[in-house]
Order: sequence, then C-alpha cells, then structure tokens
Amino acid sequence: MSTLQVAGFLDHSTVNGEGFRSVLFLSGCLHACPGCHNPEMQAFHYGDSVEASDILQRILKNKPLIDGITFSGGEPFEQTEALIDLAASIKATGLTLWCYTGYTYEQLITNPSRRKLLNFIDVLIDGPFILAEKDEHLLYRGSRNQRILYLSQGKIIES
Repeated sequence: MSTLQVAGFLDHSTVNGEGFRSVLFLSGCLHACPGCHNPEMQAFHYGDSVEASDILQRILKNKPLIDGITFSGGEPFEQTEALIDLAASIKATGLTLWCYTGYTYEQLITNPSRRKLLNFIDVLIDGPFILAEKDEHLLYRGSRNQRILYLSQGKIIES
C-alpha cells in the first residue's frame, strides 16, 4: 500500500454520511472554495504522511462499531493513486465507502485513475462548495449545487 498525506482521522462520526462512520480527512485541495469548511486542509503538506496499511488497521479496529468509512478533506481525488488500494481493502471488509469531492462526477470519470477509485465508492457527494448556495438544512451537503450520488444503487439526489 501507499503513503497518504492525512489531515486527520475521526474514529466515530454521525454527520459525514449515513450511519456510524470513521472519517479520513486527506490533505491537499486545488478548488479553494470560498467559505470552505476545512481551509487548513487545502495545503498539500498539512498533516502527516501515513502508511495506508496503518489507516486500514485503525479502520479494522473500529469495524465492530462502524457502518463505513468516509473520505473527506481537502480533496480525496488529489491522492487518487494512493487511495485505490485502501478503498479496495475497505470494500473487502464489507464496510460502505462514502467520499466528498469538489469535482463533479462528470469530471471524475474522464480520468482513468479517478474512474477506478469510483468503482469502490458507494456514495459520492460531488461538486464544489458554493457560498452563495450554502444551505445548512441540506442532508450531508453544504451547498445546493452539490449532489448525493448513490453509485452502488444508481440513484442521484439533487437539492
């Protein structure tokens, strides 16, 4: 497995996807959305370099207590290559995988590596955060332009 630049890790969360989840926050983001919820995580050097195998061990330790894992950031798709093996290993455990991204699904599928990572993601929350469309009442999203794509079920939820 590869090394990831990790901004943080939550063992238990109920606000970053359905159910009880662990959350991996990845460093680095090129979107620089005004009003970003995690602006410090935009820097590619923020946080620590962590072996993906160590992250997997932490996830496995939490497995009896969680429904799945969420990739957030920063921008997870800036570390696509390093995430592919980790995502495959997570899916092999039977846990669900959610991922937040500032890219749209349509942008992601044009890149072969990113498309490969998408194969392991059950739910994708896509689109940049747009401050003018901020809506604190949206489920799992920050702005109305963002979508919830249930990739494993073929469903899309828009505003």
